[in-house]
Amino acid sequence: MDLKAMQDHAKNIRKNIIKEVSNAQSGHPGGSLGAADILTVLYFDVMDFTKENAHSLDRDRFVLSKGHASPLLYAVLAEKGIIDEAELLTFRKLNTRLQGHPDINELDGIDMSTGSLGQGTSASVGMALANRLDKNDHRIYALVGDGEAEEGQVWEAAMAAGHYKLDNLCWIIDNNGLQIDGRCEDVIGPEPFEPKFEAFGWNVMTVDGHDYEALHDAFEKAKEYKGKPTCIIAKTIKGKGVSFP
Repeated sequence: MDLKAMQDHAKNIRKNIIKEVSNAQSGHPGGSLGAADILTVLYFDVMDFTKENAHSLDRDRFVLSKGHASPLLYAVLAEKGIIDEAELLTFRKLNTRLQGHPDINELDGIDMSTGSLGQGTSASVGMALANRLDKNDHRIYALVGDGEAEEGQVWEAAMAAGHYKLDNLCWIIDNNGLQIDGRCEDVIGPEPFEPKFEAFGWNVMTVDGHDYEALHDAFEKAKEYKGKPTCIIAKTIKGKGVSFP
């Protein structure tokens, strides 16, 4: 892993997130900025996703289950060369391809339409099962919000993934402790995550969600682990990378 390259990608991604949301005067910058390092490692170090195979199922796939963080996904796709940076300024505009939540029908590289919290987790389980049936050895990744984990559907999906021993599936919990109504622990605190996922039959790791080497190592260990899906609890700071509230 080229650490300097990762940092440069993440810096560009964060700049573009700010441009998207500022230009639209709407959107969700905090959770997008906080998860930028996670997706940087995924898209530029871990997954075999390229501009050439973006339209194919014969590659690793990603589900942004916390679909409101779409500015992050669009900025990543721009950094990968899937879309022009200029198109980012159409975010949330009338007739744009870059809607407030990702639409699988609009862009190559969007692997699932998401927005209603929890649904992306179920979709990722179905995709992992389909890969197994198709003898497709590529992996499925999903980013899940910690506030999103208050949805019962998340735990139904987690139970199914554990039951079917989907070791080609990896969830990343964006654990920043905050949601739109305040602190997660004050709303319906979903923690502790580790024993819950272990009880559902998952391999679980906890890492600093801004430490590139720790993220890289966790993703590599997840690839090697057999017989269970993996959940990476990534401790993040909402709004990471900007100096103003």
